[in-house]
Amino acid sequence: MTQNPFTAVFDAQRTAIEQSQTLTHDALEAQQTSISAFADAVETSSSLVESNAELTKGAIHAYFDALEASLPEEAADFGELRELVDEGFDSATEAQSQSIDAYLEALEESEVAYEEFARSYSEVVDTSFDAALEAHEQVEENVGAVADNVEEAADEFDVSA
Repeated sequence: MTQNPFTAVFDAQRTAIEQSQTLTHDALEAQQTSISAFADAVETSSSLVESNAELTKGAIHAYFDALEASLPEEAADFGELRELVDEGFDSATEAQSQSIDAYLEALEESEVAYEEFARSYSEVVDTSFDAALEAHEQVEENVGAVADNVEEAADEFDVSA
């Protein structure tokens, strides 16, 4: 294609269209990454819940041990209290774990749904940008042809004048 005054404009427009397409794909990938990172964080929180429960349960047992040691022998039996604490923490931890698991499952389903959406949307975006670039190329060719015709007409006019 010959160079004409519009070539730079069309090159800049083509570059802008291509950059928009790239940015759209980058945005979709960033969203996908953030969903995955969030799922990882939620999964990590599940193990933190369990660790925190064990740590707190251990601290309460240590407190009961200290109380027991400070009392005369056989003055109090903290065995039932320890069992209540263990059952309470185990029950609470199980409920939290089930909630986190349900949330993770929903998040994973959302992630899969987003992947499908992103794939479909990417195809639409690519098709649209390809069509826009083809139309842009056709307009550029038409403008180039008009510019060539104008240049030829101007040359003929200069020759005949």
